[in-house]
Amino acid sequence: MEMLVKKYQQKYKKVGGEMDQWDQLQSRLIDQYKSACVIMKRLPLLQKNRKYGVLNCIDGIKEAVPENQMISLEKVFHSMRVTMEEFRSIVVSLEKILRDGRQLVEGGGTPLTKNQMQMQVGILPRIDQCVEGLQLLHEMHRDEYRLKVSIVSKLMEMKPLTLTATDMDVLGRLLVDQPNIPKEEGTR
Repeated sequence: MEMLVKKYQQKYKKVGGEMDQWDQLQSRLIDQYKSACVIMKRLPLLQKNRKYGVLNCIDGIKEAVPENQMISLEKVFHSMRVTMEEFRSIVVSLEKILRDGRQLVEGGGTPLTKNQMQMQVGILPRIDQCVEGLQLLHEMHRDEYRLKVSIVSKLMEMKPLTLTATDMDVLGRLLVDQPNIPKEEGTR
């Protein structure tokens, strides 16, 4: 039983690494979101002739500046898609770790009994706690990924000139306020 718990500890180390990567991706995604919002908030101003002042004498400036901003926005959106794909790979990895953890319980053809699953080995967690913890971590990250996908998709499908600053702020708060996944969850 003790050997099985040690195998779960190795799985939790892998989960801890995935959670660290998740945090880095979260910071990157928030920065990308802020960049997209800055560009989107700037676009309506660039449509107004009076904002160009003395630059109005340059041929094509009123078309070139918004066009370049749209190109920049598309680059940010592309970066966000890449980041979302990296989030997805973490969710897939956590799902695999969970699946592998469940297979440990089923073992070499003789699944553990309920009593064995709930047996306490010293101060180590019980096997059922290990499996439950892996499942909880996978579900939390999977659901958070789904929320992020819907927020990013909403941002990308909206026409930049129709999305209000309030809309962007609300979506941004949803993006930032991810569930509090304690770091000790990955250290069982």
